[in-house]
Amino acid sequence: MARPTLVPVLTLSQPLVLLPTARLQTFLDEPAGLKLVELVQRSDTQLVIGTVPCASTSEVYSWGTGARVVRVVRTVAKASDKAFQVTLHGLSRLHYPDTQSGAPFSPNDLIELTAERPKSDGPPATEAVAAFRAAATKLLDHLAQDTNHQSRRDVYVKISHMLEEVSDDRTPWMADVIVAGINKLDYQDKLAYLSASAVNDRLQRATELFVKQASISEVTKKIAQSIDESLSKQQKEFFLRQQLAAIQRELQALTRSSGSNQDGAGRPSNGVSELDDPEQAEAEDMADIRGKIEAMAKDSEERKMAVREWKRHQRIPAGSVEHGVIRNYLEWLTSIPWPSSSAYASASTSDKLRDRAFLDNARKQLDEDHYGLEKIKKRLIEYLAVVRLKQLQAEREAALEASASSVLSRDLIAPHSEGAVVKGNQGKQEAAEVPSAEPVIIDRKPKRGAASKAVKGPILLFVGPPGTGKTSLGQSIARALDRPFQRISLGGVRDEAEIRGHRRTYVASGPGSIVQALRKVGRPDPVILLDEIDKIGQSNFHGDPAAALLEVLDPEQNHSFNDHYINVPIDLSQVLFICTSNSLETISAPLLDRCEVVHLSGYTYDEKLHIARKFLLPKQLRANGLTPEHVTLTQPALLRIATHYTREAGVRSLERAIGAVVRYKAVEWAEYVDSSGNDDIARVPSSSRSAKTYKKLVEEDELEAILGIARWDEEEIHREERRGLVYGLVVTGMGEGGILPIETSAVPGSGQLKLTGSLGEVIKESGELALSWVKSHAYDLFITKLRSQDPLKVPDPIDIHLHLPSGAVKKDGPSAGIAMTCAFVSLLTGACVPTNVAMTGEVTLRGRVGPVGGIKEKVLGAHRAQITKIILPWANRKDVEHDVPPEVRAAMQFVFARTMEEVLDAAFGKGVLTWRRDMVVMESRL
Repeated sequence: MARPTLVPVLTLSQPLVLLPTARLQTFLDEPAGLKLVELVQRSDTQLVIGTVPCASTSEVYSWGTGARVVRVVRTVAKASDKAFQVTLHGLSRLHYPDTQSGAPFSPNDLIELTAERPKSDGPPATEAVAAFRAAATKLLDHLAQDTNHQSRRDVYVKISHMLEEVSDDRTPWMADVIVAGINKLDYQDKLAYLSASAVNDRLQRATELFVKQASISEVTKKIAQSIDESLSKQQKEFFLRQQLAAIQRELQALTRSSGSNQDGAGRPSNGVSELDDPEQAEAEDMADIRGKIEAMAKDSEERKMAVREWKRHQRIPAGSVEHGVIRNYLEWLTSIPWPSSSAYASASTSDKLRDRAFLDNARKQLDEDHYGLEKIKKRLIEYLAVVRLKQLQAEREAALEASASSVLSRDLIAPHSEGAVVKGNQGKQEAAEVPSAEPVIIDRKPKRGAASKAVKGPILLFVGPPGTGKTSLGQSIARALDRPFQRISLGGVRDEAEIRGHRRTYVASGPGSIVQALRKVGRPDPVILLDEIDKIGQSNFHGDPAAALLEVLDPEQNHSFNDHYINVPIDLSQVLFICTSNSLETISAPLLDRCEVVHLSGYTYDEKLHIARKFLLPKQLRANGLTPEHVTLTQPALLRIATHYTREAGVRSLERAIGAVVRYKAVEWAEYVDSSGNDDIARVPSSSRSAKTYKKLVEEDELEAILGIARWDEEEIHREERRGLVYGLVVTGMGEGGILPIETSAVPGSGQLKLTGSLGEVIKESGELALSWVKSHAYDLFITKLRSQDPLKVPDPIDIHLHLPSGAVKKDGPSAGIAMTCAFVSLLTGACVPTNVAMTGEVTLRGRVGPVGGIKEKVLGAHRAQITKIILPWANRKDVEHDVPPEVRAAMQFVFARTMEEVLDAAFGKGVLTWRRDMVVMESRL
């Protein structure tokens, strides 16, 4: 480099770049123009200044051009930034070592910078000169052929002759001349060429630019020749767009390839984005679709349909509406994981099922995800065991079939081989010449759908209250099987097309939710959870979505599920379907018949405490930015939250209550950290005299200040023993069990029964049945003196008023029959039922006690209310043994009754009620 000198420099805004030997006209504002005029007037010779590209206000480019000021003219334009017009002629390259001095910079401004003139490095290399001459000659020939103006053609020819006659030492100057004459150069390419001060580097970069421009010219000519003049206007537009896309692809490809060979000086390293070339992405997508079609099984329905639609897609122009419709259909058709396609052959592996520790790992997975629910886990292990055994059985059958095929192949081919040697029984060998025959071909192609036999299993339907873990159980099954999990919410679905898809004749049609789930998972054997199947819409003018599920959930039919949009049979036999529901009343009978119902009745309080301690509390601590060292919930506090602030079968409200406690402690911790500056929980003093401290332990007496007043009080624990009052067992709408007092009172009247408390028809009939039974047995219970007397009219006519508290809550069902009967007997006889006794069961007109449901919930509710004796129907004995936890059974006394006589003896106690069983009454009719 020569000695640095301070020179006036004109900043050029993007995309202006002045190259040596080139001319440039630009506009200047009033101050910059006046400075330049003053410099011209003070100069004795023609003024020479520097130019530099300026792309930002903080820094200028490190290379520029020394330029001669040819002309400065004041314009008549009114714009302030166009007061002067200057014409510059590029002379040579300049290097600016300090590119940030004098910042901020503004474009088209005259500043002073330190500049260095690069020294000459001798003549260029012979190889670089030869490559430059060849590339330049080729480019000039293309430019001369492509132009329509004769004057331009003559100029290109003249420059070509000059290139042949110029000496090797002058080729760098010739490169500047030709590069400066190319108008369509990229801004970054101009900067990169300007920074090439060495003659060999300059020739190499010029050669790359010429090759790039020549290739663009070739592609343009090739595309132009392919357009037929007889095409319609629409087709011309399509091909012109293809021409533009091809030009862009060639430019970007050459830019990327040339950028990899440059040193990057003055050129930012821009990453390639998937949004840069939509046409290239389109071509790649179509190639991907073609590959998936070729991977489909030969002669399969899906391949035939895909080939037919592919041919239609190739014939229809891109501007047509039908072109996009077919393209969308092909994307959906090829994205479905067809079991027979080789593209998804490796997706559905069964390595995990072959593992001998599969069931042990599944038990461990279920225990990690859920606490309790032993009956449910037992059924799921049976389910997974069946899946594993069927898979192993199918693999054995396939191996035997393959072995039999190989033996049959040898038996058929051996007799046809020439010179076969047959060994006799006597050990003698005889040669037999057998004429050559056609080879025997054995078709060993596996039968389609054979793998689906290995994974068929029952369709499980989890029924239970909200928050009991139905959805998470499905996720655990998917993890145990190492299969993808997909959830489909059916709540509120009222259109059959959401299950089966819309037909392609409709605008914006698409496949149903089943096909969408298969596309998301990308495997033919996922675990699909059909959530809230009981809340699906009823039959209407949109169709019946519940009926559309019949084919999906039938193992004998879903191997050829037909989606209206795809219109090709889809094999769903490898999919494991799991359904969830809160109740069975709204599910249609045919749909319910296809499912195996598994009831999730809810969690006991002991299970809730374990779940809260093991899962819910750590989850809330992580969600609120705390650790287990920051918050400690005592066992009494946790039990009070579960019993007094929540009342549900699941644990969602319990999790919300624990989250409220954790957030309260998070606020306390944040305030303590802000006031003390100590953010280490280990350095917090256990006791401090200062008013502001942090206590990580949450006691039971602090809950009211944190969560407010308890939503559920203990009024059911404080009971009174009185005439006509009996406690029955109920299940609330939230799935929680409890006790309900049945109150009766005798008032003057005419022998009527009055029922209040928002009662349904069934429970009203139970009350009438109970009263009829008491009337028919009033004489046996010493309520009346004669069998023909009505206890409500003798000795004084009265009415009986039966009331069930919580009148705003609707009540229905037959399970209060025996409790109502005991209440009537207590009212009419005066005997009282102890407060530690509760009962449930249906009563018949003959006095038989029928079974009822919800035994586990009712028993747990009675245990919470400190009931020690429960009277249940004899038929519900098995429910207590299987569903009620052992610790609850040990703490309570269960009496199983078949008749009302046994119920009364158990409720009132032995000998409290007197019966006329042994007395024989003879009536004379003389």
